[in-house]
Amino acid sequence: MSTPWNGADALAVVVGAGDADPGETGAAAELDRGITLLREAAAGTRGPVLRLYRPSPTVAFGQRDARLPGFPDAADAAAAHGYAPLVRRAGGRAAAYHRGCLVVDHIEPAPDGVAGTRARFAAFGDFFAGVLGDVGLDAHVGEVPGEYCPGEFSVHGRRGGVPAVKLVGTAQRVVAGAWLFSSVVVVQDAGPLRAVLTDVYAALGLAWDPSTAGAAEDLAAGVTVDDVERALLASYVAVVRLAAGP
Repeated sequence: MSTPWNGADALAVVVGAGDADPGETGAAAELDRGITLLREAAAGTRGPVLRLYRPSPTVAFGQRDARLPGFPDAADAAAAHGYAPLVRRAGGRAAAYHRGCLVVDHIEPAPDGVAGTRARFAAFGDFFAGVLGDVGLDAHVGEVPGEYCPGEFSVHGRRGGVPAVKLVGTAQRVVAGAWLFSSVVVVQDAGPLRAVLTDVYAALGLAWDPSTAGAAEDLAAGVTVDDVERALLASYVAVVRLAAGP
């Protein structure tokens, strides 16, 4: 069985906090858990993992955002909306997510994770576009002009054949011995995300088009996070073996 991203043929599935330490809750613990899994994979103490969770309200800033003079005000703006302001170790500009989203962390040991970086972006972009197609969306890979946290391999939804809203943002972190590919699928309740991103990007002094921030349900009425999770797992089962994680 081959995978589009040239990875392992079997993955342990971890849902939610997984085997995080008792008491580890909230946005920071959720983000840190992915990095911990990555380090364990690199150390050889954990095999390939597929982790799925519905995140706490978070604005994940990029490293470049944290160096801007408006960052303290942007962090305050995020907190005022009830979103934890965090600086992530992978990815570009600020992105917001909440319980109406699905975060997918795919982690694998690899002797040379850097070599396949661009190929993974392309492969996972196509993969997630296919998942959203399975729940009724016209989804494709490519940046929507004016989108938040812009990226060549963003997955967008179309209206009338025209790219309209960003639906999936992807990021990678590679360390010696392993890679982490993290994707955020925005499924429901995009309004609060637009609101917090509007204030955050204004504070950072970054231009963007708020109309590009949407959710899957905006383009396919009635789609839920459960629907997307089921479609995602079905797509994984078509190319890899899945087993329950710890």
